[in-house]
Amino acid sequence: MKKIVQIAKLELSLLFYSPIAWLLILVLFIQMALANLSAIADLQYLLGLGVDFTGLTDKLFTTSISMGTLPAGIFFAILGSLYLYTPLITMGIISRELNSGTVKLLYSSPVKLSQIVYGKFLAMLTYNLVVVALMSLFAILGALFINNVDYPHILVALLASFLLLCAYSAIGIFMSSLTTYQVIAAIGTFAVLAFMNYVGNFGQGLDFVRDLTYSLSMPSRAERLVGGLLTSRDVIYYLVITGIFLGFTIARLQFERVSKSIAQQALRYVLILVVGLTVAYISSRQPMIAYYDATYIKANTITKNTQDILKAMGDAPIEMTEYINVMDESYKWGAPVNRIPSMLRWEPYLRFKRNIKLNWVYYNSSFDQKAFKERAKQLEVDTADFLSPEALRKQIDLSKEDGRLIIQLKYKGKTTFLRTFDDSDFWAKELEIAAALKRLMVTPPKIVFATDGYQRSVEKIGDRDYRLFFNVKTARSSLINQGFDIDSVSVENSEIPKGIATLVIGDPKVAFSSKALSKLQKYIAEGGNLLIAGEPGKQSVLNPLLDTLGVKMLNGTLVQRSREYSYDLVTPKLTEGALIMDPGLRGFYKNKDVVTMPGVAALKEEKKGSFAVQPLLMTDMQRSWIKQGSFVLDSADLVFDAKIGDQQGAFPTALKLTRKLNNREQRIIISGDADFFSNKEGWRDMPKINSPFTLSIFKWFAYGEFPVQMIKIDTIDNTMKLNEAGVETLQILYYGAIPGAILLLGIVLLTRRKRK
Repeated sequence: MKKIVQIAKLELSLLFYSPIAWLLILVLFIQMALANLSAIADLQYLLGLGVDFTGLTDKLFTTSISMGTLPAGIFFAILGSLYLYTPLITMGIISRELNSGTVKLLYSSPVKLSQIVYGKFLAMLTYNLVVVALMSLFAILGALFINNVDYPHILVALLASFLLLCAYSAIGIFMSSLTTYQVIAAIGTFAVLAFMNYVGNFGQGLDFVRDLTYSLSMPSRAERLVGGLLTSRDVIYYLVITGIFLGFTIARLQFERVSKSIAQQALRYVLILVVGLTVAYISSRQPMIAYYDATYIKANTITKNTQDILKAMGDAPIEMTEYINVMDESYKWGAPVNRIPSMLRWEPYLRFKRNIKLNWVYYNSSFDQKAFKERAKQLEVDTADFLSPEALRKQIDLSKEDGRLIIQLKYKGKTTFLRTFDDSDFWAKELEIAAALKRLMVTPPKIVFATDGYQRSVEKIGDRDYRLFFNVKTARSSLINQGFDIDSVSVENSEIPKGIATLVIGDPKVAFSSKALSKLQKYIAEGGNLLIAGEPGKQSVLNPLLDTLGVKMLNGTLVQRSREYSYDLVTPKLTEGALIMDPGLRGFYKNKDVVTMPGVAALKEEKKGSFAVQPLLMTDMQRSWIKQGSFVLDSADLVFDAKIGDQQGAFPTALKLTRKLNNREQRIIISGDADFFSNKEGWRDMPKINSPFTLSIFKWFAYGEFPVQMIKIDTIDNTMKLNEAGVETLQILYYGAIPGAILLLGIVLLTRRKRK
């Protein structure tokens, strides 16, 4: 070890007595300063304007996403440039010895070849530490000016840069051992590093080639580390790459001393490569990987609820099969060239359940062979790689999924679909994945819509219907993608299904028949959950059913004074009863957010019965009243008229009814408005909480089982104690003082060497 250290010291003295080392350090620092300080200045300006930002550590240092004027994080951005600096440092580290003939003295000295190589590599490690130390000066900015900076995340990002530089150095040392010409060594190192930077983009359409090129791609692993996910697999990978090229270098120098046949030399190189790749392969197997999420908010880790779902699934395997239709536009997302990202999306789940099996099935949905061949030619794919419609139908029925890319999950003989969506993210996120996984273990809650009396439909997209919130397969927020099953039933002609989450009666236009009313009363008596949503003018239709519950829909229409909106648009606020239903609404309750109800009737508890009744929504006492009779909204402002029976006050527009029955809590909600969860209200452009309120209602009906609750940790590094003067000071320091100090130190050392 002593000899290795001595060689390293000698190499470092040569390195730092060279102007190239100081120049590269100076250029790297200035490059980072220009990018980082401009981002800090922009961020300080935007924060001064009152723009809210969260996770400032990530925004400035580690994010891969640029936002407007803010570029990607400095430690992420610099990864793509680090390979430009290594070749000029390593180009002479061995070729200099070969060119001058001093290598013969090394061969004859009592020093092993491995010690020579390790000593020179130790010198490069020290140089890399100097580079990382200069990079850490930018991390110090975060520590000084960001409140609650995320230190572990920054440290892992610096570790990523160090590991990458060390691997690059080992490659540069090997290339330097191949030639006596330093320029050729530098060019060769540039070529190899450029190849390993971009090789991950090649051959992504072919399975074997894809896996090979991805395993050789170096920056992609560093990007994960910069993102805050530290894994034993990625660390060992960089150590293996470093070890392989150091082994190559030792073998190369030994072959210079001892003559070996080309076959023997090739065998030695292959043996080193096989040993290294074997170690990398074993360490990349899922059971062998250790994880550490360095981010404060655990951005790379699924939530505890999802972890608990996977844990509850035990040792039984999960089979994930992605069905990709070549004839649909969604094919581009599932094409073989995107296989690696598709696999990486499942890694957070494989971390906690290692026996998730991933499959991909490509098929053609068209019976028109000419169209299929033209499409295959356009995409440059082989038609033999796709199942025909007949062959697909033998495997699975996808007729109701419109040919979109879809994922089937299978567990213990049960299956469920995980869909893709018409938004910028396309793929299912953790919320949808957790819901799909949970559906495999429990009976999914079913919401059934009654169709009697010309009620609103959950299948239609009309303004007054309900499809948008419940039954749009390509909308991730739709309840069908949050774990619920959606169905319809004619109460008069069919039996109400047993064990459903709730039955929805949405604005019946005509009175129920005695047969249908009897079935509904029986359903209530047996403890079934129910949502009744009516409209003003339909009191006579619903009151016979509401009488069973001890509730009445009052005559007249609730109206509300407004300068901007029609008087029939009532905006009630949440009550404490809503918080009992769902504590997650507390933030909306504190903010006094409203639910929009265009055309609503007031409700009243008519008589005390077996149900406990609580209001969920209440109107404003000062601005709202019950208007009797007919009125025209666009002729003049409405006025309160007590003579015709108008009633001023605060009125409930939604009630919650509960009682204990058969060891279970029966849950009923009555609303004087059937529009608040309609398609039209979902798109209304005004501040409202209709969607979260409706979601809370059906979460309550599902007894909290669905949607799966995602409890995320909030960022705390959201403020920066830096003003405009502080930014100017930093610019003087990082643009002038520090680069000047580096330049001055280099000049002093080089001058002293020249004098000696």
